[in-house]
Amino acid sequence: MAIYRHIPFLKAVFLYSISAFGGPQVHFGMMLKTFVQKRKDISEAELLDFMSFCNMLPGASSTQTLTLIGYKRGGIYLAILTLLIWMTPACIIMGGLSFLLDYFDDFGIRVGSFKFIKPMAIGFITFSTFRLFKIAVHNTITRVIVLVASFVTFFAFKTPWVFPVVMLLSGLVTNFSNKRIPQKEEKPKQIKWGNLLIFLALFGIAGYLSETATRENWTNKKAFNLFENSYRFGSLVFGGGDVLIPMMYEQYVVRPETKYILEKKREVLRINRDAFLTGSGMVRAIPGPVFSIGSFTGGMVMRTENNFALHFLGSVLGSIGIFLPSLLLVLFFFPVWQNLKKYAAIYRSLEGINAAVVGILGGASLYLIKDILLHESWQPKILGYIDISVILLTFILLVFSKIPAPFIVLVCLILGFIF
Repeated sequence: MAIYRHIPFLKAVFLYSISAFGGPQVHFGMMLKTFVQKRKDISEAELLDFMSFCNMLPGASSTQTLTLIGYKRGGIYLAILTLLIWMTPACIIMGGLSFLLDYFDDFGIRVGSFKFIKPMAIGFITFSTFRLFKIAVHNTITRVIVLVASFVTFFAFKTPWVFPVVMLLSGLVTNFSNKRIPQKEEKPKQIKWGNLLIFLALFGIAGYLSETATRENWTNKKAFNLFENSYRFGSLVFGGGDVLIPMMYEQYVVRPETKYILEKKREVLRINRDAFLTGSGMVRAIPGPVFSIGSFTGGMVMRTENNFALHFLGSVLGSIGIFLPSLLLVLFFFPVWQNLKKYAAIYRSLEGINAAVVGILGGASLYLIKDILLHESWQPKILGYIDISVILLTFILLVFSKIPAPFIVLVCLILGFIF
């Protein structure tokens, strides 16, 4: 791979990594604006296909989608570089936070400084819904799927399994019709099992070494325990950061205080509750993947050693452990997915799956708008119209202007600091 040919693309990935606030749904909107409309690295249909596929896998869906964009453009090596550039800024910030907690009595941030980020994020989501609707919805069944998926997402937004379940059921529905067949019959390519074997081998080896290190009280057992925990989280989490953070909270805050652990006097990885909540709040306020919290938790569980090198190692292991499964899974299953699409049943399912993704984005938009306009008691909030104005202005700029997405984010940040 001639890396110099891809420098403009990697530069775009870096600018995206330092401006992508708001979580996966917003990330997709920024990808659409940056890598589809502006740079034309992929088409809208390809992005929708990537999103549909990645939302059915465990791991960080927006990270996997961006990795696939790199893979499509330059193969496996560019995919790895894309992932590294995407995750590094957020991991540096979160790893640095684990070092800085001792030196700041209050490492909080002014909430008001980010007051326009949430409505701006909703504008990006509605933009994604608007653009992808024209690609995925073109008959009665797909319109019904969009409505049902939006309804289910709105009322079960915080349920981690809602997204893959809705997409699988939607794919099943469109299989009842045999009108839609593959555009052409091709012999499926041979499957390469390497990435899956690496994924499974690492899962087994990490678990074995972690248990052995604990049982035999190895000197650096915490490093083995940390990598196993992080790799397991990255391998099994469906639903993104909203599911990952509670799982980490249970592992590092709740579990060390359980009766069984206390009675057995087992030495387990632990994080102070207030410190964990600080990290989980901070990761939502910075650009980049929510999974970068692995850098923070890794540093925190190793910092008790009072050793800079081990503390730094913890942040690195936490970052690698939590992102590596997403990379291995997406690079293994995507070629398999491409092969499966050659079969009529899978090909017909794509119609429903893609429509479900649009419905999920639409339901997410409505859910977040509801949070802006209404309290939990469904009473209207004062000044909600200001946020609605930001949503509308963001949407209009994305649809009708060629202003780069990072510039819109920067303007909203500046306005937050000023006002």
